[in-house]
Order: sequence, then structure tokens, then C-alpha cells
Amino acid sequence: MPTAPSINTPANDAAGFTSLTDLAYRRIEEAIVTLDLAPGSVVSEILLSKRIGIGRTPIREALQRLARAGLVVILPRRGILVSEVNIRSQLQLIELRREVERLVAGAAADRASPAERQRFQAIADEMEQAANSDDDRAFLRLDRELNDLCVIAARNEFALKSMQLMQPLSRRFWFIHYQQVADLPRCARLHADVARAIGDGDRASARAANDRLIDYIESFTRATLDG
Repeated sequence: MPTAPSINTPANDAAGFTSLTDLAYRRIEEAIVTLDLAPGSVVSEILLSKRIGIGRTPIREALQRLARAGLVVILPRRGILVSEVNIRSQLQLIELRREVERLVAGAAADRASPAERQRFQAIADEMEQAANSDDDRAFLRLDRELNDLCVIAARNEFALKSMQLMQPLSRRFWFIHYQQVADLPRCARLHADVARAIGDGDRASARAANDRLIDYIESFTRATLDG
């Protein structure tokens, strides 16, 4: 596995973020998803502010969002606990993901702008390149970008809220277990199929590709549980 980057020097810099809270959220989320902040560890606003180099107010706001996503538990007067991984809850999460992401994929295929369609195609290519070079962190960043672009292109604020709650937990679960039971090139190819179908504006193909991806994710999760 690639060497873990420092939390305060991620590949994503401040460019492209609309606020310090967004930047803090992305940096802390990535640290949790990639286990730089391990499940069960206790952190504080002060510690995170020093490690990330961002003031405590954006950190506090980011932590509130992370708590809503289930990645941290805020303990009054005790600190912030990085949530444990509840393996069996992943199957319940997948039930919801299947329906929401099918809707989002179809809507994005219908509504994406020309520039968004171009980026969907580029993400597909970059995902496969990351898989071929065994760069799991690059793949995770692209997966997050794909999810974000899907909900932007779908033009549905309620789908956006749902995806924001589901995706971080799913990415962390995948990162923890993928080397044991998953195939990164195959996973990347299935994601790329969704991205390309949306980029082509093919609603039916996008929904079908999403179903194949979720089938794979469910199979992957059940193999983890069996293990």
C-alpha cells in the first residue's frame, strides 16, 4: 500500500474549495477514510487545527458535518472519537445506495452540462489509470469526485444530502478491506462504466452500470462478512 501522506499536506490543496470549512472537511474525511485517523482514536479541535493548519472554527464546523456522516462522535468535554466500523451495517447502507445512486445516475445522464460530461469521461480514464498503477488513494479521491459530480449533475438537493451521508462510510469500509477481498482494477472499471454512461448521456446504461457496481459492492461486503 502506498505510504500515507501527512494529514496537513494532502494531494488536494486549497484550490477549488469555496470555504475553509470545506477544505477542513475534505482533509479530515480523507484522513479518516484512509485510516490516518484510525477507528476508535480520540482527537481534538486543537490537535486537528495544528495538524491541518486551519483555524478551530472551520475545524469545528467540519467536525459537525463529519458527525452527521457517521465518521466521528462528538463527546462533550471529552473530545472527538473517530467512529468504529460497523461491518454489518454496510449491507443496510447498500440497500439505500442502490436506490439513491440509480436515481442519481439516471438524472445526471439526463441533466449534465457539456463540461460535466467531459469531466465524467476524464474521471473514467483517470480511475483506470489509478487502478493500473495500484494507487488506492488516487482512486479514492476520484471516487469522491465522481460522487460529487454525479449529485451536482443530477440537480437534486435531496439526493445530494443523502449521498453526503452515505459515501464517506462506504469509502472507509472499502479502504479497510479492499486488499483482502476486492479487485482494484475491476472496481475501477465498474466505476468508470458509470462515469462513461453518464458522460454519454445514456440514462438506461448509466442506471444499469450503477446496478452492476452495487452488485459488486454487495458481493464484496458479503465476502468481508464471511471472512
